[in-house]
Amino acid sequence: MRLDRHEASALSRLFSATVFRDFAKQARSPLFARLLSQTRIPASVSIESSVGDCFDEAFRLLRRPEFRDDYVYRSAITQKILLGRHSLNTATLLNEVRVGPRKADVVVLNGTSTAYEIKSERDSLVRLRDQVSAYRRVFAAVNVVASESRLTEVLKSVPADVGVVTLSERFRLRTEREALNTPGRTHPTMILEMLRLDEAEKVLAFVGREAPTLPNTLLRAELRRIYSQLNSEAVHDAMVKVLRQTRSQSVLGGFVTALPTSVRAASLSIQPTPRSRSLIVEAMNTPIDTALSWK
Repeated sequence: MRLDRHEASALSRLFSATVFRDFAKQARSPLFARLLSQTRIPASVSIESSVGDCFDEAFRLLRRPEFRDDYVYRSAITQKILLGRHSLNTATLLNEVRVGPRKADVVVLNGTSTAYEIKSERDSLVRLRDQVSAYRRVFAAVNVVASESRLTEVLKSVPADVGVVTLSERFRLRTEREALNTPGRTHPTMILEMLRLDEAEKVLAFVGREAPTLPNTLLRAELRRIYSQLNSEAVHDAMVKVLRQTRSQSVLGGFVTALPTSVRAASLSIQPTPRSRSLIVEAMNTPIDTALSWK
């Protein structure tokens, strides 16, 4: 059976943050029910199937090369790098990290910082050079993740220190060129822009500087002045340590591994509370016939 673009769009939206925020609030999602009804899944799975089973089937369909979207790539990074090479005890994954006017798709923090810019089959490469140029000022290592068919084009588009990773049709990540880990090239003031005020002050403590005592209206400008005088590598390393503390996901380990593999990346994108975790699991276990009646 063919998968047309209308159905592919509905399948892709099943994994949206909106659906998972619904699950986190009330263990149900009318949007999920509406989108699911626009796909072949209700007719192709057994009556004993759960919502989690439906997500797995949706992901299986979306993995087709001609329909792979950002989420398929994000899921590969989550499964094979964050949870495969590392764990939530040793690494933290951040989604959509603002870097000036741009956003890095995925950032993994462990002993260093690594940004992943996703270029799915649906994405243009027009802005790629500018994107990686910005990310290199904040993160020690930068990778572009793309399909095998775009390898030559991506290699020509980015500097030699930027890593290139391909996602095969069999859903395997392959490093085509290793990213160089160079925290010394980062810019302290650019790092400051991605930090909350409390995080920025903790970074100063790590590098042996006292945080200024000023009203919030003046604080950011003074922090920028101080950061501009600091050592790049020291600020980068302190940033990694601080964010590993303030945005730790270690408590989510058991929750994430209990979910269907297909939704693990989606569940991490919404920073679920203890209460919302149980509601998400409840939603995943809901029978499909019940889920289709959600309003």
